[in-house]
Amino acid sequence: QVQLVESGGGLVQPGGSLKLSCAASGSWLSIYAMGWYRQAPGKQRELVASIRNGGMTAYADFLNGRFTISRDNAKATMYLQMNSLNAEDTAVYYCYRDSGSGRVWGQGTQVTVSS
Repeated sequence: QVQLVESGGGLVQPGGSLKLSCAASGSWLSIYAMGWYRQAPGKQRELVASIRNGGMTAYADFLNGRFTISRDNAKATMYLQMNSLNAEDTAVYYCYRDSGSGRVWGQGTQVTVSS
């Protein structure tokens, strides 16, 4: 069964950086897209970034170039490098993968930006 496990969340000060990881089990070759969503308290889940086979990436407009999504096929792992973090980035971050059998979600990792 396909599983996604996120890691790398935590508490960081405003202006700081974090790098999230999403490790995937199961067939990596069948994936055609992966990405990250986030959900802040009292808000809807929103798309942060995505990456498709071939490396094409897409980002939410509100990021203003602060985050970078990448994947390492050899390690079956996707990453989200987050820089210049601010309080509005506080949320639970979820990774997902899309394949022919549908979408699978990770369990989420908490990111808290606070001084």
